[in-house]
Parts: sequence; structure tokens; C-alpha cells
Amino acid sequence: MEEATVTEFDHPTFRLAVAQFDQAAEVMGLDPNLRERLKAPQRALTVSLPIRMDDDTVKVFMGYRVQHDSARGPSKGGIRYHPEVNLGEVAALSMWMTWKTAIAGLPYGGAKGGVKVSPSTLSLGELERLTRRYAAEIFPIIGPDKDIPAPDIGTNAQVMAWLMDTYSEQVGFAVPGVVTGKPLAIGGSAGREEATGRGVVNVTLEALRHLNIDLSNTTVAIQGMGNVGSHTARIIRQAGAKVIAISDQLGGLYNPHGLNIPDVLQRYQEGKEPLGSMHKFGDPLTNEELLTTDCTVLIPAAVAEQITTHNAAKLRCRILVEAANGPTTLEADSILADRDIFTIPDILANSGGVIVSYFEWVQDVQRFFWKEADIHERLEEIIVAAFQRTLTFAQENKTTMRIAALINGIDRVAQAHQLRGLYP
Repeated sequence: MEEATVTEFDHPTFRLAVAQFDQAAEVMGLDPNLRERLKAPQRALTVSLPIRMDDDTVKVFMGYRVQHDSARGPSKGGIRYHPEVNLGEVAALSMWMTWKTAIAGLPYGGAKGGVKVSPSTLSLGELERLTRRYAAEIFPIIGPDKDIPAPDIGTNAQVMAWLMDTYSEQVGFAVPGVVTGKPLAIGGSAGREEATGRGVVNVTLEALRHLNIDLSNTTVAIQGMGNVGSHTARIIRQAGAKVIAISDQLGGLYNPHGLNIPDVLQRYQEGKEPLGSMHKFGDPLTNEELLTTDCTVLIPAAVAEQITTHNAAKLRCRILVEAANGPTTLEADSILADRDIFTIPDILANSGGVIVSYFEWVQDVQRFFWKEADIHERLEEIIVAAFQRTLTFAQENKTTMRIAALINGIDRVAQAHQLRGLYP
């Protein structure tokens, strides 16, 4: 990769995304010209966002939108509000979105966006003004046929509603298809909020069947109790597994007999007390302790680079399901492979969100909406098929699930580039 590209996007998460890509490209013998093209994002926009705060001062936030590839269709990807957001991280996430949409067979490319802010420090009015300013700044490069944002860490359906409204005001009419993850009242889809967590459970159940592990004897530990982690915990418990450990950024709870997930989540989401203080449900544990908990399935559903060379050898799970983006470093990956820990990579495991986002987009474009049961069924059909394709490739080529998934996604994108050619 040229020095300029490194300089512009250099960040540990971007280096991880490129290293994973290089590893897969080497195995598949990808054309060197395509290899260079796919390392760098197609477009990256950096914007400054001056916002009038409630105390009448003006504060400037930094925002980003990166479109990695659009050879297979409009780019697609979430928007995160987080104090550690930066251009390199967003570029990495956009690359992973490209492979993720391709693996699932969706007619999209990858994109990602973000604002460097801690949303919990903003009032509702400040959050709305920030979102609308961000939407106005990225307006020239988004649209239902260009780039379709969605919620991510720190954003939700309300943020998407403000973004959709701002875009619609600019063009003069309602455009529900410009974003996904919206409220139902303005064109959102049934089943979208829980989609990523439901997809995580779908692939976990497939892995258990593949390894002949009885679901009733399965124990699960989940790092992260945001949207993905909480829905995963609820749905996998309903399926019959025992959730023995959960955590957020402050710590978590452990109960070897299984946590009462509905009651814990209700109390947690009401904000009554931190997870680690809910002693009537279980014993407190740290995030690091959760990752090394003795369990059947470990599900990191928080932030990147949680499983490293420092703890990979200490993991005591049979299956690792990457609900977060980039939770495992490249060096840790090889340790897990040597230890025969069955890993479902992030670009496959957490693709349920973008799959149902695709359903929402299709419904908005057609002005025809589906039943929630149909959405669950179609999500399971697509993500299970992607899992089985990846597993078959991994077995036939004696490689890891991550390499198999990457090759599947990269190959589909490469074919689109080869067929369309280089312009001009």
C-alpha cells in the first residue's frame, strides 16, 4: 500500500482490516492490481460540525463518512457516536462492511460514518442539532441510491429519524430509504432493532449443530450489553442456552447456574444500578475475567481488539462468535486456530443487522411492508446459507472460517470490478 494511504488512514483497526485482507488475498491469489485498489477506500469525507450548545457556546465536533466500495451497488454502513471515533477506524469498518454485504449476497458496497463525541454528555436538543448538522454536511454523498446510513454504537432509531428528516428537507419530499434502522412510524422495518443479535444467535446455533454440541448443555458468556449484546443474550436464552456471564464497560455478572436475563436486562436498561452491583443475580466480574470464563460460547459484542496475544491462550470457550467488529487481533487469531477454537468471524456473525437493513430499504423503495415473522425467516435463511457456504469452503480448503469468509466476500467484489473495468 502506498505511503499516502498509510498516512491518511493509519490506525490499529485499519491496519488489522488491511492485514486480514492481505492474508486472504494471498491465499486466493488475487490480482495485484485489484489488491491495491481494494485496500484504499473509494471516498472519505471529513467534516467539522459547529454546534450551538445549550449554554449558548459553540463547540466544534469532527465527523466522518467513508465509502469503501460501490462496485456492487450503493454503499451501506452505520454511523457511530463515540469519543474515540477517527478516520482510520471508520475506514476499517467501511472495508469490513464491503466484505460483509458481499458474503450475504446483498447488492451493496461498504461504508461507515461517525462523529467524535460522547453522546451521553449531550442534551436531547444538542444531540439533535449535532445529527442534523452532520446530515447536512454529508448530504452530497448519501442517498437511497448512493449510500444508506444506519445506527451503530451511540446512535439509535431517533438519530436515524433526524437524519432522514434533514435529508428529506433538503430534497423537498420524504425519502425514507435514505437510512435504515428508523422508527416504524416513518418507514422502519419490523425486526430491525434486534436483527444483529438474532443473526448472531442463528449462526451460533448452526455452529453448535456442526460441532454436535447439545444446546441444553451450552453455556454462553457475552461481553457488551448494548443493542447487540442485550438482544443476543435474550434470544439465545429463549433458544435454550444458559447465559452465565455478561458485562458492559464497567464490569459484569457471573452465575454458573445461569443468569435471569429478562430481569437483569430490565433492571439494567432502566438504569437502576450497574451490572456489577446486581448481587442478587450473580457475582461481579471484570471484562477481562469474562473473556476467560469457562463456557461453551464466548460472544464479544463490545468494541475492537479485545482478544489479543495477552489473553488468547487463556480463553476457555469451544466457540468464539464475533458479534463486535474486529474484536480479535491477527496474532490472537493464529493462537485461537492452533487451539482449535471454532471462530465465527465478525463479517459473518454480525451481518444480521445489514441483512435486515436491506429488507427495510427494499420495503421503503417498494412502499410495501412485510410481517415480522417473514423478516425473521428470511434473515435466518440468508445468514445460515452464508454460514454453510463459508463452512464448506473452510473444510474443503483446510483453512479458517475467517479466511473462508474473507475470500468469499473479496471474490464477489473482485468479480464486480473485473466485469465493470477500470474507469477511464
